[in-house]
Amino acid sequence: MALKSMTGFGRGEAEGSGVKVTVELSAVNRKQFDCNFSMPYELACLDSQMRALAHSRIARGYVKGIVTVAAAAEGAAAAVGLNAAVAQRQIEALRSMAHELGLADDLTASTLLQLPDMSRQSLLPEDPLELWPILEAALSAALDNLDVMRLREGDALDNDLRQRFESLRKISDAIAALAPTVPPAYKSALEKRLAELLGDGAAVDPALLAREVAVFADRCDVSEELTRLASHFDQVDQVLSRGGACGRTLDFLCQELFREINTTGSKANHAEISRLVIDFKAGLEAAREQIQNIE
Repeated sequence: MALKSMTGFGRGEAEGSGVKVTVELSAVNRKQFDCNFSMPYELACLDSQMRALAHSRIARGYVKGIVTVAAAAEGAAAAVGLNAAVAQRQIEALRSMAHELGLADDLTASTLLQLPDMSRQSLLPEDPLELWPILEAALSAALDNLDVMRLREGDALDNDLRQRFESLRKISDAIAALAPTVPPAYKSALEKRLAELLGDGAAVDPALLAREVAVFADRCDVSEELTRLASHFDQVDQVLSRGGACGRTLDFLCQELFREINTTGSKANHAEISRLVIDFKAGLEAAREQIQNIE
């Protein structure tokens, strides 16, 4: 499976029963899945079904959907027809209110066009469930188009992350190459310092020197951290190759990589290794920011 970005846009349409349903989806980053649909209030009872369909295709992220219902070409005539029963009830209510308030009865035929809900019932069925197959088709088409954009951006993120983690692996290899040189360098510096302190002709106790270097070597040993770093890099490669909804897994691996490189920097006691650790942290932070875009 390929990586998917959490951001994208998709649009879908479907027609039937004299209406055309259009669904527009926009998705952005979010740690959990959340979804919100804006639609005619008559279709509010279908909101849970739409959320479930969207969640079956999207693991996490915030999805905003806009649902519009318009008359299809073949249903235009029916859509513009006024509902006589609704008109009668509303006109009677207006005239009764005008009589009670002592207002002039100035209602005209054009007033009908200003009354709410006059043509909506001729556009939408009385039972919203009748519209679900059309709405489902439009939403599915929008999700398909959203996936196209998410997959295209996911491919770009995949390539970018592989390059970033390969750079981090090279830094780790450079640290691994320098780590064995730290104790000998410390021994040489310690011998020189002791010779300066003791003066010419004074002998340094080899046993004492060996013990001091051994303690230092144990304290600055980063072999375990480097082994775990290599293991985490292998896991990152496996996760990227597996694809799918792996953003959380990659984010966790970044935390583990940071923990190991941070320990390496605190133990190494070497200027060049410290510089490499700083470069590693900067590169890792950039990779982690990219991972926030992955589903």
